[in-house]
Amino acid sequence: MTDKAYVAGVGMVPFQKPGKSESYDVMATAATRSALADAGLDYDKVQQAYVGYVYGDSTCGQRALYHVGMTGIPVLNVNNNCSTGSSALFLARQAVESGAVECALALGFEQMQPGAIGAMFHDRVSPFAAFDRETDELVGSAEIPLALRYFGGAGKAHMDEFGTPLETFAKIRAKASRHAAKNPVALFRQEVTAEDVMATQVVWPGIMTKLMACPPTCGAAAAIICSKEFADKHGLDSSVRIAAQAMTTDGPETFEAHDMREVVGFSMAKRAADQVYEDAGIGPEDVDVVELHDCFAHNELITYEALGLCGRGEAAKFVDDGDNTYGGKYVTNPSGGLLSKGHPLGATGLAQCTELVQQLRGQADARQVDGARLALQHNLGLGGACVTTLYEKA
Repeated sequence: MTDKAYVAGVGMVPFQKPGKSESYDVMATAATRSALADAGLDYDKVQQAYVGYVYGDSTCGQRALYHVGMTGIPVLNVNNNCSTGSSALFLARQAVESGAVECALALGFEQMQPGAIGAMFHDRVSPFAAFDRETDELVGSAEIPLALRYFGGAGKAHMDEFGTPLETFAKIRAKASRHAAKNPVALFRQEVTAEDVMATQVVWPGIMTKLMACPPTCGAAAAIICSKEFADKHGLDSSVRIAAQAMTTDGPETFEAHDMREVVGFSMAKRAADQVYEDAGIGPEDVDVVELHDCFAHNELITYEALGLCGRGEAAKFVDDGDNTYGGKYVTNPSGGLLSKGHPLGATGLAQCTELVQQLRGQADARQVDGARLALQHNLGLGGACVTTLYEKA
C-alpha cells in the first residue's frame, strides 16, 4: 500500500450542444493531451487507463486513446451512468494507492443526442425498472419524461415536507449562471436572474421550469493520477492530493422509504460523504469549495443536506442566506455546475475534478475561491452509484 494518490494533471475541452461537438474520440484525445500537457508528462509513462462513457459501443476508450499512443497498456472501459467519470477516477486512484501502478489515467467523455435521455435497449429488462415503478407510484405524471420526474419528484418531496418555495430552485439556477459567466469552458455563460428562471417554459407546473434542468451536452475531461514518488521522480506537480474518496450504491431505503429523495440517492450520497469526512478526519464545516451533481436545481438543493452543508430542512435558508456562493459558508459549483457548464455524462466527474484541482492550485482566475485548501466533489449516477472525493492542497 502506497501513500495518497496525487492529481498531477487535469484537462478538458469546452462542452458543446449535441450536433455541435467533435466526435467522441476527437474530444477524448484532446482532453487526454490537455491533461498530459498540464502534468508535463509523456503518454508512455502512463501505466493504466480507466475510460468512462455511457452512450457508446464497447472499447470506445481504446478508440480514443489509440490516437494518443498505442503503448499496449491496459484500458478499462467504465459505465456508471452520470457518475461514470468519477467511477473512472475512483479506479485510477485505487490502482495508484494500492501500489498496482505508479501512474494512471482517468478519462471521461460523452457524445450525446438532443432531448431527454432514455433507454437504448428495449428488448431486455431496464436497470431502472424498480426506480420507474416507485416513481410512478409516488409522483405519477406519466406524460413527463422520467428524468424530470425523478429529480422534480425529489424536489417536490422537499417542498411538501418543509414548505420550500419554487423560487428557491430558481435562485440556485441563477447562482449557477453567475458562476458560469466567469468560466470560459462553460456552455451557458449568460447570467439569468431568479425571475428569468421562473419565467421560462414550465415543464412541470408548480415543480419545475426549463432552466432548472441541465441540458444534454457533449464533452471530455481527464486527469493524471500518480503516487508522490512518481511525481517527484518525474518533476510533476504534487500540490493536490486525494485525501479521501468513497463510492456507494443503493441501500434498502431507496425503495423501502417511499420517498423520491431516496429514489434519487439522498442516503447513498450521505453515506459516501460521511465516509469521506471520517476517513479524512474532518467535518463538512472544514470544506472550502464544492462541486456537486446539480443535474437539476432540485438535486443541488437536497444534496446540500446530504453532504451536511446544512441541516435537514434548512436548504432554503441556506440559499437565501447566500451560503452556497462567494461570501458565504461554501462556494458550490464555481464552474457553473451541470446546470450551466453542461452535463456530458461520462465527462462530468472529471470536469468537476478539473475545476477543483484548479481551485486548489490557485489557477481558477475570476472563479478563484480565496484560500481554498479542501475541496469536495459529489458525482451521482442513478441506478445507482455515488462517488464523493475530497481533494487537499498538499
